[in-house]
Amino acid sequence: MKVIDHSYRVLYSELAQRALDAEFTSEYSLQGRFVSMQSRGRRYWYFDLSQPDGAKQRRYVGPVDDPEITARVAHFKDLKADYRARRKLVSTLTREAYLPRPDPLVGDIVQALAEAGFFRLRGVLVGTVAFQCYSALLGVRLSDVIMQTSDADFAQFHSISVAVEDAIPPVLQVLREVDPTFREIPHQVDGRVSTQFATRSGYKVEFLTPNTGSADYDGRPAPMPALGGAAAQPLRFLDFLIYEPVRAVLLHGAGVPVLVPAPERYAMHKLIVSTRRRLDNRDSAAKSDKDVRQAAMLMGAMIEQRRTADLADAYMEAWERGPAWREAIRLGLEAFDAASSVTVRTTLGQVVKKAGVDPAAYELSV
Repeated sequence: MKVIDHSYRVLYSELAQRALDAEFTSEYSLQGRFVSMQSRGRRYWYFDLSQPDGAKQRRYVGPVDDPEITARVAHFKDLKADYRARRKLVSTLTREAYLPRPDPLVGDIVQALAEAGFFRLRGVLVGTVAFQCYSALLGVRLSDVIMQTSDADFAQFHSISVAVEDAIPPVLQVLREVDPTFREIPHQVDGRVSTQFATRSGYKVEFLTPNTGSADYDGRPAPMPALGGAAAQPLRFLDFLIYEPVRAVLLHGAGVPVLVPAPERYAMHKLIVSTRRRLDNRDSAAKSDKDVRQAAMLMGAMIEQRRTADLADAYMEAWERGPAWREAIRLGLEAFDAASSVTVRTTLGQVVKKAGVDPAAYELSV
C-alpha cells in the first residue's frame, strides 16, 4: 500500500477547504455567467445559464449602478476563477497522485444531490462511492479494483429527516437533470413509494436509513420528509455506519464536498455486513468478498497511518453491541487472510491494553 506524497496531501486539504468555502458562498451556478445589457438608458445585470438541451436560461439580477449587486457580480468572478483553480487541483490529484475519481455519471449524480442540499441536510454518501474518498482522507493509495460499482447509495437518519424541517427539491427532478432517463422503481412492499431510481442503462441510486426498531419494520420503506419525495430502505447496522460522518471531497469537477462515514466505522461496518450476505447467491457472495476486501484494506491503511486509536474505539463499540455483532466480527476477521487477521487483532489488542482494558475481553491478542 503506497503512501501518498505529503505535497499532494496538502493540495487535497487546500481543495477541501476551498470547495467548502465555495459551497457556502456561491448563489449562482458556476457553469453560467453574468452579462450586462442596456435598456432605456440604464444597464442591468442578467445571469445566463445554458440548459442540457442547448437552450439558454436568462435570469434578471438587477441594475449595474446598484453597488451591492455589482459587488456580488465581482465576487462571483472571484469564485469562478477559484472554480477553475479547483478543477486544476482535482486534475493534479487524479493524474499525478493517482487518487481515484468517480465515473462521470456518478460524479454528476453526487454533485447534483450536493447542490440540491442533500449533504447540507446531513445526508451521508455511503457504499463504494464513499470508499473512493478514503484514499485522499487517509493519505494512501487504495486498490481501484474494489472501487467499481453499478449504484450509488445515500443515507440519512429518519429522525434528522423529520427534524430539519427542510427538503431538497423533488429527487426525480434532480436526477433527471443529470440523466433524463432516470425513473422511479416502485418499492416491492409498498409500490406507492420509491427508495430506488434507475437510468435506462441500469445505473441505480438508492436511499437508505437505519432500522433500529423491531423486526416488524424490516423491508418496509420509511417516509423521509427531507428527501424530496423519496422514501428510504431501512437497514440494520446502518446507524453505526453513519453516526458522526466526516467531511471529504469527491474528486469530480472542481471537487464536490460530501459527508462520508468515518473510515473506521466504514471498515467495521463492512466487516460485519460481509457475514450477512447470502452465500448461496452468486451476486451476494461477490458482494461479501468485496466487503471483506474493503474492510481489510481500510484497516490496513489506518494501522499504517497510525490511526489505530480510532479503529480500536470503533471495534470496541461494535463488539459491545451484543452477541450478534460479536459473532459477525469473528466471522468477518476469519475471512481475512491469516497475516491481516493477526495484524489487526494484535495491533488493536496493544491499543486496548494501553487504555487499561483487557484485550481478551474483545478476543484480541498482544
